[in-house]
Amino acid sequence: MTVELLIAVAAIVVLLLISGFFSGSETALTAASLPRLHQQAKQGSNRAKTVLALYARKDRLIGAILLGNNVVNILASVLATYVLLLMFGDAGVAYATMAMTLLIVIFAEVLPKTYAIGNADKAALAVAPIIRIIVIVLAPITLAIQWLVRATVKPFGLELAEDISIGHREEELRGAIDLHEGPDPDIRQERQMLRSILDLDDVEVEEIMTHRRNVTLVDITDPPGAIVEQALASPYTRIPLYRGDPDNIVGVLHAKALLRELHARNGLTEDLDILLLAAKPWFIPETTTLLDQLQAFRTRREHFAIVVDEYGAVMGIVTLEDILEEIVGSIEDEHDVAVSGMRRQPDGTYIISGTATLRDLNREMEWNLPDENAVTLAGLILTEARRIPEPGQIFTFYGFRFEILRRQRNQISSVRVRPPQPEEVEAAAP
Repeated sequence: MTVELLIAVAAIVVLLLISGFFSGSETALTAASLPRLHQQAKQGSNRAKTVLALYARKDRLIGAILLGNNVVNILASVLATYVLLLMFGDAGVAYATMAMTLLIVIFAEVLPKTYAIGNADKAALAVAPIIRIIVIVLAPITLAIQWLVRATVKPFGLELAEDISIGHREEELRGAIDLHEGPDPDIRQERQMLRSILDLDDVEVEEIMTHRRNVTLVDITDPPGAIVEQALASPYTRIPLYRGDPDNIVGVLHAKALLRELHARNGLTEDLDILLLAAKPWFIPETTTLLDQLQAFRTRREHFAIVVDEYGAVMGIVTLEDILEEIVGSIEDEHDVAVSGMRRQPDGTYIISGTATLRDLNREMEWNLPDENAVTLAGLILTEARRIPEPGQIFTFYGFRFEILRRQRNQISSVRVRPPQPEEVEAAAP
């Protein structure tokens, strides 16, 4: 073999190594964990900062890597064809095609990418400085290619996205949360909390508020002594005050302010001006999202708001604790009133109150009952049945079996729910 052929073979080997570097770099930089790299960058890692900077302009990154990879692959194939033509004549073209296909697939694609996918973070940090230089050097060419691609697809009405949308990133984050699994029972609670945080901007206060029928309201026109007795009998520290009509809320009485005044008066209630002790009511629309309301609570430094509908009628109340419970689950103290909401039966069914919210059921039981058009279990049944059911009637929606156990007037008060069985879920799966 002549010196010329030896140089050509050595060049092919070098080009295959460079191709493997480009292939492995592409896989490592796209598969690396951005959250982990972000934490390393916050801790001062310059290589992690370089990876994040490259990822911020992913179009240029991918363009430079593909350009470099294709150039070296084509050059290696040309040299291999040249060498084999000299050695075998016209048959060298076929030999070069088969040989370079195997070499590129094995040593320039599969091998480096297999390593990079298993050591993505480590490999990304290692190649980032070199790839950064390559991206800068090839920037004029990659920009020209991108412009040409956009000009080519534009007549067909296609637009190339410049960046990933916020909605796409949120869905990606939700998928990562769903993958957060393990034997530790606390992991389920963590998964529920993370999901709830993402849902704060999608849930309105109407869905979590305490309905007005369950709110302790006090008429300001009652004698002061009667108001004090009602306040002391209530398990709540904040009590809305109305005048004449329950929709006419004139103030919110705090038990602490009342007790402080009673202490100053030695317990005497004569001439006690309850309205003077009450705080000004804060009204919010029912369509306020939990995220907006949480921020409003922090800004106003208040924990209590009255929810009204579009006509100004009082629908209920919402507190800071209600929003926190949407994130961390039920928070009960010694003054909370225990409400029977759900009981598991020996046959695998559940007896559930009609007022139980779908969000609570989905979160606690990891069900997927739709909550777009209904807030409570009773509301879902009414929406799907399109009529007020009678006790004993059975309905099947979304794979669940609902048996009406009790009804008070026109309100469903108790339902037996049979969730889909594992074999039913497997049979319904595509």
